[in-house]
Amino acid sequence: MSILAVGINHDTAPVAIRERVAFSPNAAVPALQDLTGNTDIREAAILSTCNRTELYCSVPGGDPSVPCQWLHRYHELDSGDLDPFLYRHRDSDAVRHILRVAAGLDSMVLGEPEILGQMKDAYQYARDASTLSAPLDRLFQHTFAAAKKVRTRTDIGRSSVSVAYTGIKLAQRVFEDLSQLTVLLVGAGETAELTARHLMAHKVKHLLVANRTRSRAMRLAELFGGTPIGLDELDANLAKADLIIASTGATQPVITRQAMTAAIKARRRRPVFAIDLAVPRDIDPAASKLQDLYLYTLDDLQEIADQGRRDRASSANQAEAIIELEVEHYMGWLRSLDAVGTIREYRDRAHDWAEDLVEQAQRQVALGRPVDEVLAHLAHAITQKMTHAPSTSMREAAARGRMDLVEAARELFRLAESKD
Repeated sequence: MSILAVGINHDTAPVAIRERVAFSPNAAVPALQDLTGNTDIREAAILSTCNRTELYCSVPGGDPSVPCQWLHRYHELDSGDLDPFLYRHRDSDAVRHILRVAAGLDSMVLGEPEILGQMKDAYQYARDASTLSAPLDRLFQHTFAAAKKVRTRTDIGRSSVSVAYTGIKLAQRVFEDLSQLTVLLVGAGETAELTARHLMAHKVKHLLVANRTRSRAMRLAELFGGTPIGLDELDANLAKADLIIASTGATQPVITRQAMTAAIKARRRRPVFAIDLAVPRDIDPAASKLQDLYLYTLDDLQEIADQGRRDRASSANQAEAIIELEVEHYMGWLRSLDAVGTIREYRDRAHDWAEDLVEQAQRQVALGRPVDEVLAHLAHAITQKMTHAPSTSMREAAARGRMDLVEAARELFRLAESKD
């Protein structure tokens, strides 16, 4: 059994590919059940964010083609469409990758804090789908603990910035003064809330919050003094926005080219700056060809993210050292599972031997044989039973010149310290 991590991210695939293999929160549990119900995989989890989609699983024989083929089939893709962008990690490399992801070391924005929460969501979805057992469940627990160590023992968490923050930095390159803007947030989830917090620090003039669930839009709008609207009111309010930041979980664009065309016309060609933080994209990519609309996606944030990455390089090196140590700790535990069956079998055999010998001793006592004599015989008999097979095997190993086995036996039985 091998641990595998298979997927794509912002480094290996453009957003046009990432949105084709994304899983919405509602799709995660049925997708996991499909994966484990129609393949040899019995243990799996799915992490799907705006910047990555990854499958974590334990696979008999460690064949990465199994989850890859399922990913193609589930999303109805030809292998040629996705294969050039996929990465495949196995065993210690997979564990290292998963730990790095959770710690924010593999993120577009180095050290971003949101990814750990998304990893915890992936863990919960897998629990809800009943697709976790000991190896992968233990790996998630180990991952959360390792990420906490990275956050508390290095400065990477203190100096990290989110994708939302990076989006605001990009907006500042266009607008010198954000306080004069009307901003439209499309979506009311975690990314939208982080974006709103950054916007409020710049005292934006007016904040509109649009969401499919109006109550969530109201909650976020009330929190930051904005105005809530439903998605059915979105088109009618587009013309009011100088800056649009979209981050919903919709599977299709919620802002069409047609709606943007009408909004720009209503604004009398006053430019609109839009940042699409969603995967799949919230704003129709065809709208990018419109004059007076400056549309940016996650891929366009890479330049700003790279500068932040350079600033945090020292902290990242410290974090990588922690990750390496945690990889070895987990792999040591995983390797120990291979010995469990052997240990159990040996203990069961020893237990059976002891029971037989104790029954013989009890019969001897019942026949009147002195107890001290019976106990001495019992101790000798147990010693002979327990040492006969190992002693014979070591003699045979030495005769064949396999002194490595003899040395291993000395370590196994903790005799090394008595060797002269």
